[in-house]
Amino acid sequence: MNLPNIITIGRILLVPVTIWLIVAGQFGFAFLVFIIAGVGDGIDGYIARRYQMKTQLGAYLDPLADKLLLVSIYVSLGFLQHMPAWLVILVASRDVLIVGAVILSWILDKPLKMQPLITSKINTAAQIAFAGGVLAVLAWMSDATWFLNIGSAVVAFLTVASAALYMRAWARHMANGTNMKDAP
Repeated sequence: MNLPNIITIGRILLVPVTIWLIVAGQFGFAFLVFIIAGVGDGIDGYIARRYQMKTQLGAYLDPLADKLLLVSIYVSLGFLQHMPAWLVILVASRDVLIVGAVILSWILDKPLKMQPLITSKINTAAQIAFAGGVLAVLAWMSDATWFLNIGSAVVAFLTVASAALYMRAWARHMANGTNMKDAP
């Protein structure tokens, strides 16, 4: 256990706080906690890289913290009807699909090394920006239908593209043993 991992665990502990703030209608505070978690993500990554403090635990905890926060925000906002239900389902389903594929590859004794695809990185950035944008809109703007419509379309497109590329890479791996890093 090192400082970056402790910061990452702190980010995980911010997830229920964020959900509670969203459900309570405290969108400005939820946005602030979201920003704190994002800054924490940058700090723990910087410390881990700069001071050679990368660990296997951190390699699992960091993306877990990111996904827990992001999916929790999407589900909470969707539940409260501040985000389209179809988009929430799409975003959550992509992550479940990827995790399921990885677990299946382990079960079938064809484990693969996961490497984020560039499309996935762009998708994650768009999902984060949209989640933060929705929180900001709810906190400080009266109407931003245009933002919801455009943001939903962009996130949906990138989520589908990312899922399709991961599934293609996974199918290739299952067929001939290539790793995710070998995917486009």
